[in-house]
Amino acid sequence: MLPRPLPESSNEPVPAISIVLPLYNEAAHVAELYRRTVEALDAAELHFELICIDDGSLDSTFAELERLHAADGRIRAVRLKRNFGQHAAMHAGLVRARGEVLVTMDGDLQNSPEDIPLLVSAVEGGADVASGRRAIRRDSWGRTLPSRLINGMLRRFTGAEITDFGCAFNAYRRSAIEPMLGAIGKQKFTKALVLSGGASVVEVDVAHAPRAGRSRYSPLRLTRLALHVLAGFWPQPIQWIGIAMGVVCTLAAIALGIYGVGFWIQNADFPGPLFGGVGVIFVLGMQGFILALVGEYLGRIQREVEGRPLYTIDKEL
Repeated sequence: MLPRPLPESSNEPVPAISIVLPLYNEAAHVAELYRRTVEALDAAELHFELICIDDGSLDSTFAELERLHAADGRIRAVRLKRNFGQHAAMHAGLVRARGEVLVTMDGDLQNSPEDIPLLVSAVEGGADVASGRRAIRRDSWGRTLPSRLINGMLRRFTGAEITDFGCAFNAYRRSAIEPMLGAIGKQKFTKALVLSGGASVVEVDVAHAPRAGRSRYSPLRLTRLALHVLAGFWPQPIQWIGIAMGVVCTLAAIALGIYGVGFWIQNADFPGPLFGGVGVIFVLGMQGFILALVGEYLGRIQREVEGRPLYTIDKEL
């Protein structure tokens, strides 16, 4: 469970807003990110804490965080022993958050800190989740096309009619996060996980800046994310895929059989090897997809049985 806010008798005031920032090799951006975030929240008169999770950075990210922490006690920082991934780092920040509104955002300046008050206002207005929506997205087609596919699957599987599940810039009511904390980190797409539990949501248009440097989401990683969505949010996918495969293969066999009979009647020469090869390739492709999905399930079972921690902590400020 999330730790509850400190009692009123504590010397340390309880922040109303917790900003959770996973960081990986962001030394060049940390100072500007801090400055813009503080300016935006101070201007809105929001009492906040900034929780920065260094996800095993190989540069001086944590040294920058130490410097900022020494100058501003609202900055809390954790360094993980190695790179465990964005979702594990997000979990490390959420369990330490004390605010009643929790805001998550990326640390690469693609998200605009100036939009934080908009998200907070939406939650304070009654929504459990304020979902950031990148109205004008500054990513390449190699990122946007797979994202559209994954968004479509998540809308179908969660029943939440939002357009941008992949946006990490969101605000959550604390009561919406707490029941799902045991699955956050193990399950990708924190927002989809929270919404699958019935949390109310409102979309908020947020700015999106061009990425500095290459995206860490390669085509292979995006494919793995799609498999994770299927295994994590689609009930009984193996059964449905098996049924679909059986129906398609049966219809294809009937169609090829009818065509072959007609071709044989007209030409007395049925091209069996050609159609047989096409059929075999199709079936093998479907089997490969099913095996990949089974592998995702087996990996989940292995992680649960082993009981390995999501992450280990090297240092905490």
